[in-house]
Amino acid sequence: MTDLTISDKAREIYSRALICDLTLPWGNWEEGKEETLPRYRDSGFGFVSLTVGLDRMGFEETLQWVARERARLRSWSHWIRFAETVADIREARRQGKLAVGFHFQGTNPLDQDLNMISLYYRLGVRHMLLAYNQKNAMADGCHERTDEGLSRLGRRAVAEIERCGMLLDCTHTGYRSSMEAIEMSTQPVMFSHSNAKAVCDHARNIHDDQIKACARTGGLVGVTGVGHFLADDMVATPAALVAHIDHIADLVGTDHIGIGIDHVYYQSYKARQRAAAPNSYPSGYPQAGRAGSYLAPEQLIEMVELLLRRGYDEVDLDKILGGNFLRVAERVWDRL
Repeated sequence: MTDLTISDKAREIYSRALICDLTLPWGNWEEGKEETLPRYRDSGFGFVSLTVGLDRMGFEETLQWVARERARLRSWSHWIRFAETVADIREARRQGKLAVGFHFQGTNPLDQDLNMISLYYRLGVRHMLLAYNQKNAMADGCHERTDEGLSRLGRRAVAEIERCGMLLDCTHTGYRSSMEAIEMSTQPVMFSHSNAKAVCDHARNIHDDQIKACARTGGLVGVTGVGHFLADDMVATPAALVAHIDHIADLVGTDHIGIGIDHVYYQSYKARQRAAAPNSYPSGYPQAGRAGSYLAPEQLIEMVELLLRRGYDEVDLDKILGGNFLRVAERVWDRL
């Protein structure tokens, strides 16, 4: 935390909002898990979506991990409610609990079997991105040498994700693949945790035309608190996050912005992960021995204060903090 003075108005808006974080990594490691979700609860969040499937996880491992994490969350049911609908999220708020959902960062857990999408939906997975940085059977990733777009299987996957009532996520996905997926979608799509390339020129960030295309579907961009995607100095600050919000708001308005902090609480494991996967993290990442800088959930109220000072009103802030995501989720998850 900084020494920024938080106004009573910021505190009031923050406490009243139903705050939704679209991305909290929750893969197959244990470092930091017991302490992290209580921090989100104590910081006033209403909903957090957990990454329980990754492109580096196979089919069997993913199913086992999803089962294990559903059991873990059941053991915390006195303060957590598992959310499969927007009504569940709102009911958790009324009960004074933190709503928690699931998503995947990549399609490799499908093992190229599109029938698995509906099964994972029944297990609570509510959004899925196509490719994590590298090429897979569905699409190119944003760090791939090529930019060849969706495969035939990838196009079928987009259609099946939509049919099942799951949100399509274009984060980490290659430019052409994301634009093709957005073009063929008939439902809102999102970038769950992406920042503006025009503000920070990192290959993981997204171009203005990707932001505009996403907004045309009625979807949203969840700005992320990862330092190397926020600023050239790789330092995560609420002010750097606000710069990306300003840019996106100027492009498409405040109806298409959300929050996907992507808080890395497992820094020792993350450093080992980057070192073991140089093709997934080729450049623009903290060097070996550097932990990286990540916005913490406790800092989100500073973002609210800074946005207020920049002229955003209560309606804008309520939408950015969670209202936009709830609108999109209601349209996609609950339409069947």
